[in-house]
Amino acid sequence: MIRHYILISVFILSSQLSSQEVSDKIQIQYTLDNWHRAAGAADYKTYFDLMTNDAVFIGTDASENWQIAEFKAYAKPHFDKGRAWDFTPLDRKVYINEKADIAWFDELLSTQMKLCRGSGVLMKVSGKWKIAHYVLSIVIPNENVSEVIQLKQEKDDMIIENLSKH
Repeated sequence: MIRHYILISVFILSSQLSSQEVSDKIQIQYTLDNWHRAAGAADYKTYFDLMTNDAVFIGTDASENWQIAEFKAYAKPHFDKGRAWDFTPLDRKVYINEKADIAWFDELLSTQMKLCRGSGVLMKVSGKWKIAHYVLSIVIPNENVSEVIQLKQEKDDMIIENLSKH
């Protein structure tokens, strides 16, 4: 009889955990979707309110490794023009740690640069999911990698040489 109650308790607890995970995943999807929408609508306040105070944004160029203050300075003129960038999620995978306070994701995006991949980390801050780290990369089909390498070789060699000196 006691074993029966234990099994029922475990079942109820696991149902609650999975329902919390579902709720978190919905909230994370909502956060990411609103973040992308805010950029498309040039809503600077909403966009940056959805990021942590110490967030990092990694862009597609090797020089684009921005701490939040630098990223705000870069983004402000774009938002002030009335339209920043427009990324539409096509596919997204979300993962959450056991404590349900950190999540990570990857997504395929339709953008003005065509197909891109975003990935990042969210943290639960005061009960709300916020973007702490975001990486944007341009998707390159494997059969085109050699051509792309040739296009960027000169600049990459310069960057590699400069960074190797440090």
